[in-house]
Amino acid sequence: MHASLASSPRFPASVVNLASVPALAATLICSFPAFAQEPPGAEQSSSKWGLGIGVGSKQLPYAGMKPDNEVLPLVEFENKYVHVLGPALEVKLPSLVISDTQRLNFRMVGRYAIFGGYEADDSPILAGMSERKDGFWAGAKVEWKNSFVNVGALWIHDVSGNSKGQRFGLGLDRNFRLGKQVMIIPRVAAIWQDRKYNDYYFGVRDSEARPGRAAYQADAGVNYEVGLRSMYLIDRHHSVMMDVSATSLSSAVKDSPLVDRSSENRILLAYVYRF
Repeated sequence: MHASLASSPRFPASVVNLASVPALAATLICSFPAFAQEPPGAEQSSSKWGLGIGVGSKQLPYAGMKPDNEVLPLVEFENKYVHVLGPALEVKLPSLVISDTQRLNFRMVGRYAIFGGYEADDSPILAGMSERKDGFWAGAKVEWKNSFVNVGALWIHDVSGNSKGQRFGLGLDRNFRLGKQVMIIPRVAAIWQDRKYNDYYFGVRDSEARPGRAAYQADAGVNYEVGLRSMYLIDRHHSVMMDVSATSLSSAVKDSPLVDRSSENRILLAYVYRF
């Protein structure tokens, strides 16, 4: 039974799932708490606002590259039609209510990627390489919310035209409460990246080949992610969150002459004030 707001804080119902977003996420992007706790079969009933700040660090797999650190101002708005969180926008489509505890949510999504791309001076191995840019991604997402384990799938495409690539992720997560103020959310995900995406970020063009850096054309591949998100509700307005994850990279990425790691890792700390 959920306590009322008058007596205790309420947990966020969901998070923007890096598992299904890699980074989809990420990858593809950040994940932060959403607003009020609702049962799986419920709809967002009112508009909600939140402001906050996040600090993130991601270790990309390029040889010699230092961790990429970012400070991220957070603005969140949600109603029954849209959910805006930082660089991400979701347009809510009609949902399918299966039962009181099960619901299928459908979304159109758009988001600007962070923690992506590089410049030639980011690492000695990248000297002489052309810049690889971040991009704006758009696609669709479906979530199966239920009382056992949440299932999410996300397809996104680089509509900015930088990589012209696609990513598809399938993720599982489950919420566990520890008392009234702490929640932990473990997750796993599989993230498919197509040939265009991998080749743009991890390939070496013929014109970029150097001694010790052979030309390389990357194929499609699947990365696997495990992560843990924890949230602490200070009161009905204030909350803090920490998210850590590790991603095992596909052979298409690991075989790149630019890469000397078999995995990526990421940590994110955030504070949010909800009105």
